[in-house]
Amino acid sequence: MLITADAELEAMILIVRAAAKRASELYAEHVEAGLAVTEKAPGDPVTRADRELDAFVSAALRERFPDAGIVSEESVPAGAALAAELERREVFFVDPIDGTREFVDKNGEFAVMLGLARDGRASAGVLAVPSEGLIFAGRIGQRAFVESSDGSRDLVQVSAVTRFEEARMLVSRSHEPALVGPLRRRLGIGTVSPCGSVGVKVARLVQGKAELYVHAGAGLSLWDTCAPEAVLVAAGGRLTDLDVGLIDYRGPTGLSRGLVATNGVLHPGVMSALGWAERQAGRRDG
Repeated sequence: MLITADAELEAMILIVRAAAKRASELYAEHVEAGLAVTEKAPGDPVTRADRELDAFVSAALRERFPDAGIVSEESVPAGAALAAELERREVFFVDPIDGTREFVDKNGEFAVMLGLARDGRASAGVLAVPSEGLIFAGRIGQRAFVESSDGSRDLVQVSAVTRFEEARMLVSRSHEPALVGPLRRRLGIGTVSPCGSVGVKVARLVQGKAELYVHAGAGLSLWDTCAPEAVLVAAGGRLTDLDVGLIDYRGPTGLSRGLVATNGVLHPGVMSALGWAERQAGRRDG
């Protein structure tokens, strides 16, 4: 099947494809000899791969989209400069290595993500899973697709599972939310599996390999959600915060109410149970 996207999305894919290739090279180097790991904050690792890819993707975007705003995880501007980027009509959000902890741990569960927001809402996204040679892309209002390492493309769509006992739930490998247990009991969710990287989890959803992912509380930023939201919605799913609100990409950059990503049909049921699950977990305040 010949699948093409609009010029803007194709340009985004081209940038992510090159970044993912370099990420694969750096990952192989890390597996073989190890890259130096530092911490931006306690428990928040960063490597040369994060910084190198941040610089590469940002430079490529500046050249190709000079009028757009750019907010990239490892080079977020401060104060008025950040506000100036966020107030532009189109803003790119870059997570050069989503899942740095998994990159460091050498388990392959990391992604390269580039999302585009227009007028404060997610519009288009590209996320690559370098260890699998896959690139997922989509624009809201169009169909999502996956590009394999040989360049072939296939449409992707979330699963049609409607029963929670058949649903597969993904949770963070490093910090499972306290509400996962109560939520699973309340809904009778079939299986719960740990997985690193927001991008990798959403890739599983758009492939129909899982139906649900919940991240409670703080710890996420706009660059964690923009590309995944666009790709997931284009594949038929839904992504909101825990209050059923759409993510506002005009800022602030930190998300205080986590996210819920589903195959769409299960979303209302999850949202109806979240308040109870949060109270049971003692985390109603996020």
